[in-house]
Amino acid sequence: MQFRRLGPLGAEIPVVAIDGTVYDLRPLTADIDGAFLENDPVGTVQRALAELPVLDDADSLRVGAPVARPGAIYCIGMNYAAHALEGGSLPPERIVMFMKPPHTVAGPDDDFVAPSGMPKLDWEVELAVVIGKRAWQLDDAADPMDHVAGYTLANDLSERLWQLEISGGQWSKGKSGPGFLPLGPDLVPAAEIDPGNLRLQSRVNGEHRQDSRTSDLIFDVATIIRDLSQFTVLEPGDVVLTGTPEGVALSGRFPYLAPGDVMELEIENLGLQRQRVLSAE
Repeated sequence: MQFRRLGPLGAEIPVVAIDGTVYDLRPLTADIDGAFLENDPVGTVQRALAELPVLDDADSLRVGAPVARPGAIYCIGMNYAAHALEGGSLPPERIVMFMKPPHTVAGPDDDFVAPSGMPKLDWEVELAVVIGKRAWQLDDAADPMDHVAGYTLANDLSERLWQLEISGGQWSKGKSGPGFLPLGPDLVPAAEIDPGNLRLQSRVNGEHRQDSRTSDLIFDVATIIRDLSQFTVLEPGDVVLTGTPEGVALSGRFPYLAPGDVMELEIENLGLQRQRVLSAE
């Protein structure tokens, strides 16, 4: 089962794909949002499946981000040891968190328009966790994974000049431009995914950049959720990015992105996304 949102920006249709057939979810929900995700979305679909209409033209529609505008986007930094080292840092002893605003969210195949003044634009393939149940100060007896609705693929686009050189010591400046978070194509329910053993890959113009597995995460999904919940409330529909592996331009091994480049990112069982870099001019 894969949840998707199809159609023009701002007018996406919530759908679910099951065994190759795409069903329209509008009889059940106006969107794939926190309210839908916290009320047993899988069971709701299964009970209503016989009554859901098939969306016949699904293949012709734009693919949007699989979650409607999230309330919050939490990002975990330097969560792969090799990536921390390629950026000149030691692996962290505690979870490093920064945030991206909701306006960064874009569809998985939307063109990325790079304004002028972005000389160090970088790609980052990441496993994204979508929250399905409120989490606040989870204790040792609570299972953090009970708060996960599902998983999707993310590109944590970063402008390294903004992030590291004119940031004032915080990273969010370099992470917050419009379109800086392509998400999707699919939101796959938590029960169908093993988040601890997924292959992540990225390519630029067909050339391999990143290739790793989530088994290399320093802090796994459960640890991240439990830790974040000690300091903030995770709400249904929120998105948590779990970090990126080595192989980004920041390493010095590859050039930064430029207009005309094409990024391709994929995570096994979560699909593929592709963005062209365009110049604003």
